[in-house]
Amino acid sequence: FEACLNALESAHMSSKDIDMIIVGTVTPDHPFPSTACILQKKLAIKGFGAFDISAGCPGWIYASDIARQYIENGSAENVMVVGADILTKITNFDDRGTCVLFGDAAGAVIMSRAERKDISLVIDSEIVADGSYYDILVQPAGGSRMPASEETVRKNLHTIYMEGNKVFKLAVKSMETACESVMQRNGFDIKSIDWLITHQANLRIIESLGNKLKVDPHKVIINIEKYANTSAATIPVALDEAVRDGKIRRGDVVLMSSFGAGLTSGSLLIRY
Repeated sequence: FEACLNALESAHMSSKDIDMIIVGTVTPDHPFPSTACILQKKLAIKGFGAFDISAGCPGWIYASDIARQYIENGSAENVMVVGADILTKITNFDDRGTCVLFGDAAGAVIMSRAERKDISLVIDSEIVADGSYYDILVQPAGGSRMPASEETVRKNLHTIYMEGNKVFKLAVKSMETACESVMQRNGFDIKSIDWLITHQANLRIIESLGNKLKVDPHKVIINIEKYANTSAATIPVALDEAVRDGKIRRGDVVLMSSFGAGLTSGSLLIRY
């Protein structure tokens, strides 16, 4: 909710201008209703579509891809796109291999239909999934397959389970592929990119992707040292900070990419 208010202020809009809300999250307030509907009530607006998507850490990328298409087909004008996760609620603090990695955050943007004279635009986006790896990054219990019980709580099955080494290798490869795909499809090379914002999972993954893409390290936005891995919130938070700090300026080409549970991945190429 606070992230949405900040986005509205930055865009010089009121909540009445919004005609769709999409939230990417794996830690919703409830299994149902959606967090987007709760946000709709908090913002005192109604009468349009509001829904969540569960795509792991690329949740905001997935939500942006969906919002883009609603706007392009004329079904929406101003979409509130949110990435929000409270991973410390589902962290196993007895597992030192994972509990030091995660944090909590929310980030929001308003994606709007542009006038022809506007320089800003979404150039392209791509979302991908490979369900054959679904079980290497998972919250085992809490769904209909394994409902809550005394045993699931005792065994910490409501917390994050991750096979870190496998996830690391797949993360770098999937994000590299997603980035190369949108660049090649639109006639860009890495030298055409002003800024790269990758999912803030850990510094090794960020640096590995940068090396694979052969991007200038000074063009890579990094803030993981402040917030840790905040899942779907990492990219919108990093984007917001980079804009507010004056790094990303009007007309800059920004490439964003993320990966996560599913395994999912995606990329978003914009001119800010």
